[in-house]
Amino acid sequence: MPRIDLDGIAPTNHTGYPADHAAIVAGRWVRRLGPASGLADFGVSHVVLKPGAASAHRHWHEDEDEFVVMLAGEAVLVEEGARTPMRPGDLAAFPKGEPNGHHLVNESAVDCVFVAFGRKVSGDCHYPDIDMQWSGGAYRHKDGSAY
Repeated sequence: MPRIDLDGIAPTNHTGYPADHAAIVAGRWVRRLGPASGLADFGVSHVVLKPGAASAHRHWHEDEDEFVVMLAGEAVLVEEGARTPMRPGDLAAFPKGEPNGHHLVNESAVDCVFVAFGRKVSGDCHYPDIDMQWSGGAYRHKDGSAY
């Protein structure tokens, strides 16, 4: 496989989150590397977080492992009861099924950049801090009602 031309992949800040939960990721710019490189078994994303942005709402997956590699800048990894600075070269792993809600937040004054690895299509996902879950291929309230 030839070298991937990162500049040839358009970044997007689109989110599927319901409108009342979307603002937290407005400064998240993602390049989906899997489709551009022909990967079929897992997803890879190059992510830039602008100052003040988060990677997602704090969440955990029932059936998706996630792995993050910090490339530039600094973010704070927020988990259940912990805040850990993440700097270039730092790695983080989130095994599927562990109810440890997590996300990265850029609390610095400059962009941070990381690469995230996971499944291309995820099953159920839980958001412990807000009234939202991903279930049955859609975002729902925790009581199961649709957004």
